[in-house]
Amino acid sequence: MSSRQAPAASVHSSGDAAYWPVPIVRAIPALAVGLAITFIADHSASIGLVYFAVFAIASGLVMALFGARRVQDRTTRRIMTGQGIIGIVLGAVALLLLVVATSAAALLAMLAAYAALTGALELYAAQRNRGTAVARDWLTVGAATMLLAIVFVLIPPDSLLAVGLLGAYCVLLGVYLIIAGLSLKWAVTAADTTNSSGQPEPTTGVSP
Repeated sequence: MSSRQAPAASVHSSGDAAYWPVPIVRAIPALAVGLAITFIADHSASIGLVYFAVFAIASGLVMALFGARRVQDRTTRRIMTGQGIIGIVLGAVALLLLVVATSAAALLAMLAAYAALTGALELYAAQRNRGTAVARDWLTVGAATMLLAIVFVLIPPDSLLAVGLLGAYCVLLGVYLIIAGLSLKWAVTAADTTNSSGQPEPTTGVSP
């Protein structure tokens, strides 16, 4: 009898069942901020810093306090905690900038730093969990976020454009995360149904 080893950070069926709500909870602040930006006329640098701070801090709390507790691999938990801490710290810095240096350049610097750091960590998590369903989701989100970082570096210091891009990113991210979370839930449900009917246990589960 031969067995195949799952990737180091793979989450097996019980872990899958625990993890699937994380993308959906992550989607909440993203959609809230994205829709708020869509329906407001003020796209000034100060408004952009406020909405970025809300998104970064709320997303950071979700990753550090909720998501990290729902993966089994210790290194992956640290990656997610690191993403969360980065979001919370940069969100706090954005609020400080409202007092000391509100400008389109400051907004773009915060957005680029956040996207580069969190995107890189998400890509690292995907690489560590490669070959699993969740790794594909992390790869997509991480690559899109890194691309956004490049865009923020290259565009001129225009708050209207920067805030608009933040809103579009948040909406797209939120929609994608909901689909990813529900897909993971359905995959887990299908696997449980198959196993309960007496079929062989899958060699690898859907991953976070």
